[in-house]
Amino acid sequence: MTARKSGSRLETEIERCRSEAQWDKIPELVRQLSAKLISNGLCLEKVPAASPSLSNKNSEREQEIITCYEKSGDIALLYLQEAEKVFASGIQNRSPKPGPATQDQELGFFLETGLQRAHVIHFKNGNLTQGVGRFREILRAVETRTTQNLRMTIARQLAEILLRGMCEQSYWSPLEDPPTVSPLDDPTRQGHTHSKNYSLSRRPRVYSGENLFCPQENTEEALLLLLISESMANRDAVLSRIPEHNNDRIISLQSASVVYDLLTIALGRRGQYEMLSECLERAMKFAFEEFHLWYQLALSLMAAGKSARAVKVLKECIRLKPSDPTIPLLAVKLCIGPLHWLDEGECFGKMVIDMGEKAAEFRAKGYLAIGLVYSLKATDASLRSTQEDYQRKALGAFQRAQSLSPTDHLAAFYLALQLAVSRQIPEALGYVRQALQLQGDDVHSLHLLALLLSAQKHYHDALNIIEMALSEYPENFNLLYTKVKLESMCRGPEEALLTCKHMLQIWKSFYNLTNPSDSGRGSSLLDRAIADRRQLNAMTLPDFSDPETGSVHATSIAASRVEQALSEVASSLQSSAPKHGPMHPWLTLAQIWLHAAEVYISMSKPAEASACTQEAANLFPTSHNVLYMRGQIAELRGNIDEAKRWYEEALSINPTHVKTMQRLVIYKTYTYAHTVLCFAAELNTAHDVWNSLGEVLQAQGNAAAATECFLTALELEASSPILPFTIIPRAL
Repeated sequence: MTARKSGSRLETEIERCRSEAQWDKIPELVRQLSAKLISNGLCLEKVPAASPSLSNKNSEREQEIITCYEKSGDIALLYLQEAEKVFASGIQNRSPKPGPATQDQELGFFLETGLQRAHVIHFKNGNLTQGVGRFREILRAVETRTTQNLRMTIARQLAEILLRGMCEQSYWSPLEDPPTVSPLDDPTRQGHTHSKNYSLSRRPRVYSGENLFCPQENTEEALLLLLISESMANRDAVLSRIPEHNNDRIISLQSASVVYDLLTIALGRRGQYEMLSECLERAMKFAFEEFHLWYQLALSLMAAGKSARAVKVLKECIRLKPSDPTIPLLAVKLCIGPLHWLDEGECFGKMVIDMGEKAAEFRAKGYLAIGLVYSLKATDASLRSTQEDYQRKALGAFQRAQSLSPTDHLAAFYLALQLAVSRQIPEALGYVRQALQLQGDDVHSLHLLALLLSAQKHYHDALNIIEMALSEYPENFNLLYTKVKLESMCRGPEEALLTCKHMLQIWKSFYNLTNPSDSGRGSSLLDRAIADRRQLNAMTLPDFSDPETGSVHATSIAASRVEQALSEVASSLQSSAPKHGPMHPWLTLAQIWLHAAEVYISMSKPAEASACTQEAANLFPTSHNVLYMRGQIAELRGNIDEAKRWYEEALSINPTHVKTMQRLVIYKTYTYAHTVLCFAAELNTAHDVWNSLGEVLQAQGNAAAATECFLTALELEASSPILPFTIIPRAL
């Protein structure tokens, strides 16, 4: 008891000297304290606990241990802050006198233990609430040079707890007192909560002010902590490759990698992939020969829509890990999809195939990727012989994929789709049914089945399949557009207009945007469209590709970029309301208006069709689709010269737009019409192109060639679906 009292007196004296900055007296007092209490600052924790029956004694002992650690931690923070002040004043006064603050500052064993041990015990006891509270107390203290590394570690640990161990319902603000009862804590220890029962004459200074940012929920606080940690990790990065710095570089890399992994979790939850990719790009200073960071960057770029850069990063990932087949498969997915880099996609697909047995089950995916590349190349090809060559290659690749993985519904589906494109309808039906047996709710297989039935002229059966698919996928625009086409044929345009109205409502709720073309007109254009009968339909297509092809040709990509650039210039001249955000919603909305115009043209209602086309023109005034539709409306009104002018303008934007060619040849000479239609027939296998070519040849007196064209048109028409098979997206 005497030793305890003596120790308490010396501790009080040491604390007084600290508060008065009498640093020269402290070493002697510490020596006295160590001599008298050598068996008592880390010993409390080492003393064996009382028997389990004496739970109150154990609880009191545990409370005392935590109190000692928290008190020592607060004193350590105060000491370091005072040392920082002395150091700063010494630099300002250029004092040559050496002192503890001018020496190299490192946390000793006792200072670090005092700062870290309290929250470790809290977490060990299942008391996350108090542990989080202690973390926050340390982080709110004014920073010193000595505690920077410790603060980075604590910030990272707290962020991990907030992300993995705390939900929004159990979160409390850093400026509030922790809840007395929390779902975070061990329920068996609810009666053993720790409360601070010590006082200090001076506490460590904390950050304060009127405009300090305070997080409002767990992900927000975790993100703040991780961004601070990332900044510190980048600042203190060890980049030297010399052998003496090897251990320091490894530690620096490991510390940074943990921060970036947690940032991936935090930003991924919020869908902030743009910000995540920017953070990971800053990590590239650590990333020499480090596969994990390169791969994280590639995935974040993919998610952020930066596909071209993602492919470049994936090439580096392939170099670092050449035996992993999933990496080139990711690259070919981007090349086939948003980039349309078919030659590069072919190279990546062959990488997987060339791995042989090393790729194991991924070889089938490799053949699937190669098949998709060849299928898209066939669509892009301008010569019929080239198209047929690529179609054969695609068919062979899909057959190989299906033989390697007979239980993969995608292999059976794409084989069916390629057979359908090649007009082998019965064989395609067999494989699409096989795909549906493997995956009965696959939306693309159901869509293909409906199109195949429509190719066999079973329109009512096709409509039933579409309605069944829509019960599972009610917001799929491709299915809805096919439904409109089938309803127009089976039930009349009035029924189709009801579906169009439904599609408008889906677009409005899905994108939740305001139509920029409605600037200055009071009520929303979309709301007004629902009220009147200018109803809409839409397809989700990449860029602004033609609805009759459903795929992005190389030429149509160029045309879409040209018309988008021209449209933006024209829009800036016509309207003060710019189109904000990503382009895809506005492209979809423009398609909605154009499809609505097409419905009204079929109903011989030029006024309504013109109004819908004008709304599309407000979004993209120089789109070849808009110009083509204006030509159709002019034709419907009997304005031949105007129609001819619109068609010529449409072809100047997209010279390979087959439907525009078909309409324009009506007003040209037979020689011109023959040349254009021959070119169109090479580009497109639609039966109406061959029929138009036959009519031109017949008018020229070439009966034999005309008969051949008519027979080809009949053959193609017999297997033509309600919409082209290529409307179904082809993606890995």
